[in-house]
Amino acid sequence: MSSIPASQRAIVVPKNGGREVLEFKDVPVPEVSARQILVKNEYAGLNFIDSYFRSGLYPGSTPYVAGREAAGTVVAVGSSVTKFKVGDRVAWMGSAAFAEYSVVEESGTVGLIPDNIDFKDAAASILQGLTAITLVKEAYEVKPGDWILVQAAAGGMGLLLCQLIKSIGAHAIGTVSTPEKAELAKDAGAEYVINYSEDDYVKKVLELTEGLGVHAAFDGVGKATFDGSLSLVRRKGSLVTFGNASGAVPPFVVARLAQKNIRLLRPTLSNYLATSEEWDHYTSELWKAIADGRLKITIYNVYPLEDYKSAAEALETRLSTGKVVLKI
Repeated sequence: MSSIPASQRAIVVPKNGGREVLEFKDVPVPEVSARQILVKNEYAGLNFIDSYFRSGLYPGSTPYVAGREAAGTVVAVGSSVTKFKVGDRVAWMGSAAFAEYSVVEESGTVGLIPDNIDFKDAAASILQGLTAITLVKEAYEVKPGDWILVQAAAGGMGLLLCQLIKSIGAHAIGTVSTPEKAELAKDAGAEYVINYSEDDYVKKVLELTEGLGVHAAFDGVGKATFDGSLSLVRRKGSLVTFGNASGAVPPFVVARLAQKNIRLLRPTLSNYLATSEEWDHYTSELWKAIADGRLKITIYNVYPLEDYKSAAEALETRLSTGKVVLKI
């Protein structure tokens, strides 16, 4: 432990608010308890959930160190830890990731990184990659020949979903806001891409599906697209709403689902990874998908930790395409 400093650089959220509240400051390096490991983070990934907690949309206590996923090296282990040792390369999900060091529960969402995956790709893929895989496997099990709508298809999640949908043999229809994003979505496997800045995406999707609509819609945008996505789900289809990039979906009348016997799901990744068996199964799926080329990790930009405000702006204003990553 002598080589581990007493303080570290971190991104702190002192109170709820916009990006202006963020602070880059020194904080104590946490100490491990019996069942924890201490990870020296190399890279961390940004996600919209970071802004949900910062704004207060998701309740939580302040102040806190921001960040939900990272990858790095184990530098200390608690007295009762058996799964990990000092020197292990790990990727993890939890809290306080935007710091040089983080404590992680041994029994939590943390696992070894295979030798053929580098720290940057691991940090960029662990949360969104597992989310994408569980969405197409469990939230709605995508089948060959299905028509699937992916809102915000050029974002980090959208690009992963398009790749997985294509690999299954289904038809991915992606929505984007610019011609440049349209090209990215096509390259990722979207069979059809609609620029909603130029075209009525609801009308276009109905044309593509001969008026039937899609078997499932994956919508991480939230408020701005919920009604459109719902209108495009065919009879006995599914709407999976998994994010609030444009704001939370307002309350709505459940009886609307009866018009076409639609299934509506608001999943969280943690409820698909509640056991060690589920974690091991899906992380194995993720690493295999990256290794065999089914999933290619598109990184928009890598920002230094101290420039987190710029990184958050790129994500939250939807300037970014692919994953936004911090170098710790």
